[in-house]
Amino acid sequence: MIGQTITSEKFTPESGARFSSVPTSNSLRPSITAGTPGIDEWQDYVLLIDSRALDRECLSKSLADYDSALHIITAGSLEEWQMRDMKTLPSAILFMIGGRKVSDTDISAKIRALAERFETSPVIVGADGDELAQLLHAMECGARGYIPSSVGIKVAAEAVALARAGGIFVPASSLLAAKETIIAIAKPRSNVLDGMFTPREAVVAEGLRRGKANKIIAYEMDLCESTVKVHVRNIMKKLNATNRTEVAFKMRELVR
Repeated sequence: MIGQTITSEKFTPESGARFSSVPTSNSLRPSITAGTPGIDEWQDYVLLIDSRALDRECLSKSLADYDSALHIITAGSLEEWQMRDMKTLPSAILFMIGGRKVSDTDISAKIRALAERFETSPVIVGADGDELAQLLHAMECGARGYIPSSVGIKVAAEAVALARAGGIFVPASSLLAAKETIIAIAKPRSNVLDGMFTPREAVVAEGLRRGKANKIIAYEMDLCESTVKVHVRNIMKKLNATNRTEVAFKMRELVR
């Protein structure tokens, strides 16, 4: 029906949780239940943005059921929320992209727009995948968290809480993938050094590559500085280098 307002507001007596949906018709303000504080009066709420109506309502209810103190307002887009004319900014924004990729041009643009619009409120991206590349791209766009759909509602709620407290949430699966990538990259370097230097010389050589003084290297290795000097001389001979600067340069070439 033209002009009809469709609203959704639920108050669960046993939990005290409230969540609300942005109206889908021309009238943008929901009806307020008698005795229930108006939505615009909430001083602290999480904005859940998801273009899929059923998904956002299910997630909203699940989060509210898990944490009774969590006030959630849902919207299909940033523009819908802006039309709501809220008095306060959300304490966090949960942007759900479903099966889309963060690297998709339009998705990246939306994440950046949210991060710029809500400078003091963290943006958390929710997606179906947990690829490390997508997570890192989300962070580059300004996100302060990344929640894959493989986690449960408890983890999702804690991720939102962590972001609101100033932290950054990343899934363990992505960190494990990062570890495997780092090991794969570092392994060839280790083989090169192992074949050229003794274990202690390899540590000293790495210190020289990083520009550390003999005194610092000695302290970190619990050695006498004179012992470190001996290792440095041996390293210089093996690299055919005439000074520490040349050693550092050649070490960078070896581990590149």
